Amino acid sequence: MTVDNYNKKIELLKKYAHSYYVEDNPLITDEEYDKLYREVLEFEEKSPKLKASDSPTLRVGGIVRDGFSKASHIRRMWSMEDIFDYNGLEEWLKRVSKNVTAPTYFCEPKFDGASLNIIYENGLLKQAITRGDGVVGEDVTDNVKTIRSVPLEIRYKELIEIRGEVVIKKSDFLKINEERLNEGLALFANPRNAAAGSLRQLDSKITAKRRLFFYPWGVGENSLDDKLLSKKMEFIYNLGFLPPPMYKYTANIDEIEAFYKEVIAKRDEIAMMMDGLVIKVDEVKLQEELGYTVKNPKWMCAYKFPALEKSTKIKNILLQVGRTGVVTPVAVVEPTDIEGVIVERATLHNFDEIERKDIMIGDRVIIIRSGDVIPKIIKVQEQFRDGTQIKIRRPTNCPVCEKELLDEGILIKCQNLECSARMVNSIKYFASRKCLNIDGLGAKIVEKLYQEGLVKSILDLFYLKEDELLKLEGFKEKKVQNLLNSIAKAKGSECWRVVNGFGMEHVGEVGSKKLCEAFGLEFVTADKEALVSLDGFGEEMAESVLEFVRVNGDMIAKLFKLLEPKVPLKVEVNDNPFKDKVIVLTGAMSQSRDEIKARLERLGAKVTGSVSKKTDFLIYGEDAGSKYDKAKALGITLLNEKEMINKF
Repeated sequence: MTVDNYNKKIELLKKYAHSYYVEDNPLITDEEYDKLYREVLEFEEKSPKLKASDSPTLRVGGIVRDGFSKASHIRRMWSMEDIFDYNGLEEWLKRVSKNVTAPTYFCEPKFDGASLNIIYENGLLKQAITRGDGVVGEDVTDNVKTIRSVPLEIRYKELIEIRGEVVIKKSDFLKINEERLNEGLALFANPRNAAAGSLRQLDSKITAKRRLFFYPWGVGENSLDDKLLSKKMEFIYNLGFLPPPMYKYTANIDEIEAFYKEVIAKRDEIAMMMDGLVIKVDEVKLQEELGYTVKNPKWMCAYKFPALEKSTKIKNILLQVGRTGVVTPVAVVEPTDIEGVIVERATLHNFDEIERKDIMIGDRVIIIRSGDVIPKIIKVQEQFRDGTQIKIRRPTNCPVCEKELLDEGILIKCQNLECSARMVNSIKYFASRKCLNIDGLGAKIVEKLYQEGLVKSILDLFYLKEDELLKLEGFKEKKVQNLLNSIAKAKGSECWRVVNGFGMEHVGEVGSKKLCEAFGLEFVTADKEALVSLDGFGEEMAESVLEFVRVNGDMIAKLFKLLEPKVPLKVEVNDNPFKDKVIVLTGAMSQSRDEIKARLERLGAKVTGSVSKKTDFLIYGEDAGSKYDKAKALGITLLNEKEMINKF
């Protein structure tokens, strides 16, 4: 492929992505897009120096951070004054009219998301910063580059801050929460939390998967000479940004109220969650005359939507079990119509929440849909209690497998790996790269094996037979043989990989290594005192290990017998400059960080991810960032790659 052909294909990808994500008008099939994308990616891998600065391949993520650095806005990002009813609107408009003459207003929906400031310079996306306290926020540039509705390059070359809201579709929010429920993770309370949480992922690949959208609603620093804010925003939309689904120019309270009611009527039709109407004085000159209070612009307010509340009755409580065994209570309520949506379930989050609100089966309760796709119970109507209500007790046994539960207070968990509710995802995790690394045993194959009854537990993987697999649709001889070979290779894996594959709560890769280094396969006989004595282990981790072993002792013994894991040899490390030192790595080096980390650990060093007063050395490569600055400020010894090698 020539450079000219590459650039033409970049432009085509940008055009197709804009049509799909911004205009909601796909021009080609996903298969055609993926083929074109792969051609571009292949060229970039062969000629990385020719990679375009706005290539769509930049949007897949891949940057993993240890934390976010602080960044300052050029101009302050203000919050808005909230008004809640017609009287509040009337008072706000009177204050405006008292200070300026004949203002007009630009009105648009207020999306319920995470506020963001994007800085462009010389036409390129330079930096993206969360609102923070309005003066300083967090630099989330790498994550924002994965949002398809944010242009990586614009035709406007002057310095400009484009402010807006990062949001998530209601349908995507439900899918994310369903996935989190299956994985035993805490649910996002609403789309706003999901958008904010996705924007602040340390791994930008996770952000890329979340299908975030960016709606601009204003500008900060800019050189645009338009006299109306609405004209500035039309210019921004024409640069390739998403316009709001509806907006209106108004001149008085009647027009504003009519538009407010129109937006409320369509709130369920619009894909994103809205929680009000933003009203802004349109004339830039009048905005400057009105000025600001300590907290808010005097020329802008949020006219909030009324909460969607209804009274209903709790019929029952369901207990759902996710991958990690977290038991989540869900209230089954009498079907209730809230603005055309029939609500039959409401989230209860956890049992601490049930106890705090004193919720019982048979209670009449008030449920709310205001900025929340999943309705939640906000209040018990105690005046309707008649003595028939039943107290909700914390479960002690899993509702699926009936094994003993681990009660940690907020979280209650099933530790039984053979529990069918968590089995499929447990097998997926056990086979993943950070555990047994069984090549070819992906999510779809695990689900297929489970559905066909060939694998009901981790142990069953090691008893799969060729003739059974060949009977399955899509399982040819070569595929079957490759899978069986990969499973066979798992035998003799390092001890920590097997232990990590168990998915014990609070015990990840580092904890698994500690267990195996200290006890080998005999960690199953260690008592609490011995576990707590391990570096980095606390009582919570120790209790989790003890409970897991108590519930899964037979399964662990069988797996150890089958796999014969390699136990790390206790090697006495000779004295060297890195022995017993705490080290942090940062920047790009000639070797991968994993290779350098492994070499340092063999020398007895402890390699961590963040700089603190306990850090002995910071070893840095090219493009060292905030970790370097922090280490330097703390007076920590700094070594470049060459200096590190000289000390080996």
